[in-house]
Amino acid sequence: MPMTSQRLLPAPRAKLLPPVAPLILAALLGVVLLVVLLPPMASGLLLVAAGLALAVLIRPWLGLPLVALLAPFAALQPLPLGGLPVDGADLALALTLAAWLAQGVAQRRIVLPRAPLVWPLLALLASLGLSLLAAPSYREGLPELLKWLQVLALYLATAALLTRRRARWLIAALLAAGAAQALLGLHQFLTQTGPEAFLLPGGFMRAYGAFRQPNPYGGYLGLVAPLAVSLALWAWREGLHTVRRPAALRLALTAAAGLISMGLLVSWSRGAWLAFGVALAVVLLAHARRAAPAVLAGALVAALALGLMGAAELLPAAVAGRLGALQEYVGLIDVARTEVTDANFAVVERIAHWQAALAMWRDHLWLGVGAGNYAVVYGQYNLPRWYEALGHAHNVYLNFAAEAGLLGLLAYGWLWLAALWQALRCAVQRDRLAAAVGAGVLGGLAAASVHNFFDNLWVQHIYLTLALLLGLLTTFCPVKPSQGRTKHPPESNITYDPINPQ
Repeated sequence: MPMTSQRLLPAPRAKLLPPVAPLILAALLGVVLLVVLLPPMASGLLLVAAGLALAVLIRPWLGLPLVALLAPFAALQPLPLGGLPVDGADLALALTLAAWLAQGVAQRRIVLPRAPLVWPLLALLASLGLSLLAAPSYREGLPELLKWLQVLALYLATAALLTRRRARWLIAALLAAGAAQALLGLHQFLTQTGPEAFLLPGGFMRAYGAFRQPNPYGGYLGLVAPLAVSLALWAWREGLHTVRRPAALRLALTAAAGLISMGLLVSWSRGAWLAFGVALAVVLLAHARRAAPAVLAGALVAALALGLMGAAELLPAAVAGRLGALQEYVGLIDVARTEVTDANFAVVERIAHWQAALAMWRDHLWLGVGAGNYAVVYGQYNLPRWYEALGHAHNVYLNFAAEAGLLGLLAYGWLWLAALWQALRCAVQRDRLAAAVGAGVLGGLAAASVHNFFDNLWVQHIYLTLALLLGLLTTFCPVKPSQGRTKHPPESNITYDPINPQ
């Protein structure tokens, strides 16, 4: 019997159940049980949370605007899990990362974007990790390390998940969160709602939003306000020809920019005021580079006018007092010999903590006293009369030097200069929208650069907003692989197959 050759076809692969499906089913079952057992109000909130979680599991990129909305408010309602200080922003970030990775496993390709700030962030994490080798308290140090690990993870997720079409939702969430914080601050200012310590001469109440302190509140708004201002300028100049409803867009962006700016002003934070002035100049220069001399001249005239009004006692007493105290920083007063009054208390207190940080850095030049351990060792370095540690050095640069030494300071400097360069590169793009986003992020980074001389803004999830802003740069202004060095230029992303790694 003649033998016939047969072509053997490969057996079809069994389709794998997406690994996220069992999690969704289990979560839905748990939600149903809790809805039955809980009171109506709690059941309603649980259903909303479950709906958001389900949306993120199906579309992981939706977790990015969710994090933007929750980050400034999450500290109001901590959710202690096993003794850990976890809140809604932490859970939203964890859910987003888990959904992103699960989606990659289900599709058998996890895309790690070639984002330009990954190496500086890894260097910062390495320096913080090294500083913990001799730290007196790991309990205080590990949260600081986790903070910057969250920044790296969220930055990568934003770069991987966000497209220009999706980016508008993230921008809307960032501006909506900033406007909501501004409205809350204006309510506190107008109704004088807040601690007595925030009441200034003249009956002005310092706004603090959901941050419990005016300075981080002003710092957060200073990070977001330049983006709102820059996009409002873009809408008035270019939006007429690039969007369907330019009037609605102009109104929304202008309202957001005005609200956030007003919220920042009523924080009465001198550092935030100075930083916002610098940020506005940066944004205006980015939008009108040819008018740079006029913009600089206008800034000088405005500064001169403020000085003359202050000298002539034409400014309100509270405003004059807040602005006048800035000059005391320039003189770097001798804390030990300075008489402390209500007017100079905040300035002297900050300088006392600066001097303590410098002393820590002098004794631990390379690795510092350990990430997050400034307050732990403060008692060994405090100046007379200044015995209470404020948690950080009220200067982010000195804080990194004291806690992570010269290696940590250099790593943070590398990260910050690289971020400024990426934002500047984006701000000069021919694409008007990309340039407007770049100018806004550049203004926010400039504001943080200035404000961080007087405070440490990387608290209370403000660092998550920073990560989202940096991720926006990779979406609107991706770094193109260098060509000409190799015959086949590398791809812009690294793809990993978790089922069959090669």
